[in-house]
Amino acid sequence: MENQRLFIWIAFAAVAWLTWQAWVQDYHQPPVTQQPAAASQTADAPRPVPADIPGLPDQAEAVAVPQGDPDLGRLIPIVTDVLSLKLDTRGADLVSALLPEYPVKKDRPDLPVQLLNPSTGNYFVFRSGLRDAAGGAEPNHQAVFQAEADAFKLEDGQDVLEVPLTWRSGDGLTVRKIYRLERGRYEIDVRYEFTNERSQPWNGASYVQLRRRHVPLERSMVDVDTYSYRGPVLYDGEKYEKLDVDDLFEEPVSTTTTGGWLASIQHHFLAAAVPPADGPAAYRATFKDGIYTLTAISEVRTVAAGETAVFQETLFIGPKLQEQLKETAPGLQLTVDYGFLTIISQPLFWVLGKLHGLTGNWGWAIILLTVLIKLVFYKLSETSGRSMAKMRKLQPRIKALQERFQDDRQALSQAMMDMYKREKVNPASGCLPILVQMPVFLALYWVLLESVEMRQAPFMLWINDLSSRDPYFILPLLMGITMFIQQRLNPAPPDPVQAKVMMALPIVFTVFFAFFPAGLVLYWFVNNLLSIAQQWRINKLIDA
Repeated sequence: MENQRLFIWIAFAAVAWLTWQAWVQDYHQPPVTQQPAAASQTADAPRPVPADIPGLPDQAEAVAVPQGDPDLGRLIPIVTDVLSLKLDTRGADLVSALLPEYPVKKDRPDLPVQLLNPSTGNYFVFRSGLRDAAGGAEPNHQAVFQAEADAFKLEDGQDVLEVPLTWRSGDGLTVRKIYRLERGRYEIDVRYEFTNERSQPWNGASYVQLRRRHVPLERSMVDVDTYSYRGPVLYDGEKYEKLDVDDLFEEPVSTTTTGGWLASIQHHFLAAAVPPADGPAAYRATFKDGIYTLTAISEVRTVAAGETAVFQETLFIGPKLQEQLKETAPGLQLTVDYGFLTIISQPLFWVLGKLHGLTGNWGWAIILLTVLIKLVFYKLSETSGRSMAKMRKLQPRIKALQERFQDDRQALSQAMMDMYKREKVNPASGCLPILVQMPVFLALYWVLLESVEMRQAPFMLWINDLSSRDPYFILPLLMGITMFIQQRLNPAPPDPVQAKVMMALPIVFTVFFAFFPAGLVLYWFVNNLLSIAQQWRINKLIDA
């Protein structure tokens, strides 16, 4: 190899291309077979009330029941310090969820991210209830519950908020459905207190269902949100699976497992339902009329006459905060999708979190992480730098050999190899550090892209969001300048064509990095500065 730097840049370009391919492979969603309705309604418009009730675990399909009057239900607001919810008394289900701590855009703090939405165009709701194995009256998501207040709010000094609703069958069955919310938490406990005052036992099961209209994302080079997976996911206690809605249309998913959960995810946010982990639940995923439905129904239980039993599930509605996800359910943190480099990304995120605890600023945490990574790979970088410095000193002799053997490429290659051997120079030694660090670079890319903790995180001056591109492209330009300086410290390619390619690479990668998260460009910029300082010192030592 005449010039190891060419190999380095080719390898870097190849990895960048592979990253793009990974995006397409992992997150590309072809147009769905069933197109979503174009109409849209406001949150206060009449809510659609689908008639299908999920079947019991031994039933393969949903059970159709008469659709009730959609105007019977009313919306009850529920407000905590981190959630603004609306609960429909029909079914006592959560149908709207705003996240006041997370604005859609940083310059619009008054416009929070909305997950659950009852409007037709953005339909996204939970449905839950109890099924009666005998087919009698039951508190399913069609039943109308009575709320004990017109609104609920977590007051100052209050850590727990409970929202109770009541349903009565008229012949001895009473159900209190209680939502429990905690300050600062996005998980919501749902508890059914079922009282059987009949003279005979009651057999039934609890279920939870998530329904969402599927709207395919249009890819955009400037919007990183469009490259994160958006859609349904299932976890069976061991395996985490992103479901393709086209496949669900052709072949619904059906499985029974213990310790699983279901969710609908998007970039940085999710809504998930976790059935009780102490028993099996039947899971089913379908797609019809532009809406995908995820259902989990627990095993049938018996409530003896005169007794009270408790059924429960856990919901999670909010940002993908990894600590809260871990505490809510095993495996729920897998929704923070770092891809095939998770084994590297997770430790990087842990270190970043510790550094952020010291600095209070994610930008400075990235800078300190860059220094730590540079120290870890210092010996490799030093070996590469010494090889580069020696190659730089050999440039006049290489040019002399090229002039001497300009008509004999084989003899030129042999003469150069002999010279490398005599001078103890390995032209390929400079490739190893960059190839070793490339997985770290890509892993950090996914950390910055997927971690909601760094969403809209400011650094300083004009960088007010490390997870999105530099709005003025100043940082990519500075990075390109440092790449050019690095080239000047290293030996120039003997081939004129290679030299022109190398001169163009800083410009190419400046444009390429312009659309990367600012945090990642900051990492590469600081890494270049440290590499320049290291190479300058090595060159001085070799020259001496």
